[in-house]
Amino acid sequence: MIYCDDCPACDSGETNLCDERMVIGVSCEEYRRDGAFAEYVVIPQHVLVRLPEGLSFEEAAFGEPVAVALHAVNRVGAMGGETSAVVVGAGLIGLLVVQALKVAGCGRVLAVDLDEGRLGLARELGAEASVNSGDGDALEQVRAWAGGDGADVAMEVVGITPTIQLAAKSLRKGGTLGCVGNIAATVEFPLQEVVTRELSAVGSCASAGEYERALELVASGEIKVEPLISAVAGLSEGGDWFGRLYSGKEGLMKVLLRP
Repeated sequence: MIYCDDCPACDSGETNLCDERMVIGVSCEEYRRDGAFAEYVVIPQHVLVRLPEGLSFEEAAFGEPVAVALHAVNRVGAMGGETSAVVVGAGLIGLLVVQALKVAGCGRVLAVDLDEGRLGLARELGAEASVNSGDGDALEQVRAWAGGDGADVAMEVVGITPTIQLAAKSLRKGGTLGCVGNIAATVEFPLQEVVTRELSAVGSCASAGEYERALELVASGEIKVEPLISAVAGLSEGGDWFGRLYSGKEGLMKVLLRP
């Protein structure tokens, strides 16, 4: 993310809320900055982060998504061994959120998704249990796992109506909903659920200062990224891999392109 480093948001450490922010490789008009699929790229010095000793470029490529996951978990607040959290969506960011929750001290994590392969990865990476939302009553299964009134925290990492509603309804009274996914620009928000159960809904955009910590956690192995690498290919093969990723037929996670 490119930010100005000289505005009230940047001065307060909220660089992700900078009015001048741009995101390299994001095509929406508000944040657009052409991508980095090139041998050389010019980047402002103030956004650079030094790689930890021994960290490969392939692992370092996860700095951005890991920072996104850390920021999302930071946004929902402090947690401890007694905290239970549901992660709705076990894609790349969701799987990193599972790990970020564990790093933050969260005692119990449940992953929800439609893909059994991704749910298996979630368990491998720290989730205590998983629920396939296409198999029976997912909400009933989540609440049975959480016990009592529901989970303390629900991280929604998809961004469509069914998943935002499932995440909100998974929470106990007074619980916290972390809104991370944004596939759809608008969703049917469960307002009555939020009001009558006094839930806290927290938005999370990109990252704000977590990049260095993200790289340290990857370098130390506290956050594992190798299981998330689907392929490493040459830049000239990028078009084909984009097509395969977009089709969604192969269950690909992260494809790295070498310039």
